[in-house]
Formats: sequence, C-alpha cells, structure tokens
Amino acid sequence: MATAATKLLLIDRVPGINRVPNSYIRPEADRPNLTEVEASDASTIPLIDLQGLFGPNRDDIIRQIGEACQQDGFFQIKNHGIPEEVVQAIMNIAGEFFRLPESERLKNYSDDPSKSTRLSTSFNIKTEKVSNWRDFLRLHCYPLEEYMHEWPTNPPSFRKEVGEYCTRVRELALKLLEAISESLGLEREYISQNLGKHGQHMAMNYYPPCPQPELTYGLPGHTDQNLITILLQDDVPGLQVLRDGKWIAVNPIPNTFIVNIGDQMQVISNDKYKSILHRAVVNCDRERISIPTFYCPSPEALIGPAQGLIDHDNPAVYRSFTYEEYYHKFWNRGLRTECCLDMFKIPSA
Repeated sequence: MATAATKLLLIDRVPGINRVPNSYIRPEADRPNLTEVEASDASTIPLIDLQGLFGPNRDDIIRQIGEACQQDGFFQIKNHGIPEEVVQAIMNIAGEFFRLPESERLKNYSDDPSKSTRLSTSFNIKTEKVSNWRDFLRLHCYPLEEYMHEWPTNPPSFRKEVGEYCTRVRELALKLLEAISESLGLEREYISQNLGKHGQHMAMNYYPPCPQPELTYGLPGHTDQNLITILLQDDVPGLQVLRDGKWIAVNPIPNTFIVNIGDQMQVISNDKYKSILHRAVVNCDRERISIPTFYCPSPEALIGPAQGLIDHDNPAVYRSFTYEEYYHKFWNRGLRTECCLDMFKIPSA
C-alpha cells in the first residue's frame, strides 16, 4: 500500500498531513508574505465591457484594451459572449475529474512536459528544486480533432463539455487578438496572421487546502510564455499580480474572465505591452480550481517585433525566433522570477 509520501499527486497526499512537507517549503526570502498583499477593488484591475466591441463603441473599447495592456498587462472582461451554462459546465467537469478515484485519474498521469495531454503535479518535477502546491491536467486543444481523442473519457461528458468550452474560448481569443492588434495601430488581422497555424492549450489547476499556506505557493511569480491567457477561476481567491513592486490579490468576479498578456505579445508589441508577473497562493480552508486557456503561435511560427512598430527611434528590442525554441527554454528553466524574454533581447549598441 502506497504511503502519503509516495503518492504521485498532491490531492492524494493531502488528507493525511497537517504540516507542509519539506519539499514544498520555500526559502524564507521567497515566501508569499501574505500579510503584505493588497486587496483589489474595481479600480485596481481594469474591467472592460465587451458588449459593444462590434458596434459603435468599438473605438472606445479598443482604447481601453490598449491602455490596460500598456499599463497593467492584465484586464478583466464581462459580456464576453460565452454562455454562463458553458462556463458552469467546464467548472463542474473539472471538479468531477479531480474527485474521481485515484486509479482512474492516474490513467492520464505523465511527468513528461512534451506530452500534449497529461495529468501531473507542481510545474516540472524533473527540473525544479521546490514543489508547488498544485495538481493539474494540461490539454492541447487546437485543432480539436487532432487532440480530443487523447483526452480523458471519464467523467463521461468530459470531451463534449471541454470541446465546447475550447471552441467558445478560441472565438473569444481571436476577437481579443483583433482588438489588441488594432490598439497597437496595426491591421486588425496582423497578429492572427503571424502565428503560423495557431495553437491553444489549457490547464485545469487544482489547489488543495494547505495546512501552512504562508510557506509555499500554488505557483510562484512567473510570466506566461504564450501570447494571451484567458483565465476562468472559481469563487476562491488565489491569483495575485505584481504592480509597482506590490502583490495585489485579484478577487474573482462572477461571469468574468481575466486576460493577461504573455511573453509573445510583449515581443510582437516591441515592449509596448508588458507580460507581467503573477502568482497563485493557497489557503488552509478551501480547494481552488482555475482554468487558464493559453493562446499561442504554432511551434514553427516565427515571432519577432511587428515591422510597423519599428523605426529609427524605436529599434527592435528582440531578435526573431520560433515559438518552439522559446517554449523549450521556458519549460526547461522552470518558473523563475526573471523573465525568459531576456534571453532573446538584442544587445543594445
């Protein structure tokens, strides 16, 4: 019989422990300092109403999106067009999946980051020194027909519900990319046309209750390596963003998504838009589920600053690279606070 310490997933270890195992404890200088975190309110993280994006208010909404990308790297959206029942269904299915018997869940387990469908724990257990208080199911989901056959078949409606959600979120992502492209002064289709065949991944993150949340992270401070991330979270707080050197708690608002700029968007915008640090903290009372969708270029796509944003006064900050090159560097180096982007900067003359 496996002991709690030999279980592969955190969810199966937690019931028998009342203190954080040593492998999860952060060095003192690298702990969450939860008492110093500021609470967010409506004015802290921009909340953008997408209702009129294809109507007379389009210019104003694009201006709001551009300001949020430039000043915050993060914004929340409402009236996004994804029906509430689709959102509720994906949240329910994620909860059902993590409540399945251990043997059923583990059919999807792998510690190989290159696998396109895998259940795992922490971030990259092969390379990291300290573990993170998280289990996750990661899926590739575009094109759907290439990946859906790899997905779990239990719960029975998993593929149907998740497939519907992925399709809806992709539609939303493409609308946002058009708006972000326009906000940069580029052609509406510019970003979309420079992503190769496009890629879309998602994760279902499960953060169990933690007996000593001040000692560890669900995920430490990091930027996202993709283009944009569209995050759905349940009603349990946990996401925090770094602004002006202070961590700010982004408390969930029903029927909204959080959108954050990823590293590839920072490159395309030639540093006008910032991929900012964010992290997930845990708590001792309640489990938390979050479902990020990572919209990205396809591996062979060549990424570099948009030509329309480069001139004598604004030289290119980054060299061009394939997304595949970036993706491998990101996963192999682990979640470090310093940004992977620095490795692709052109040395200033």
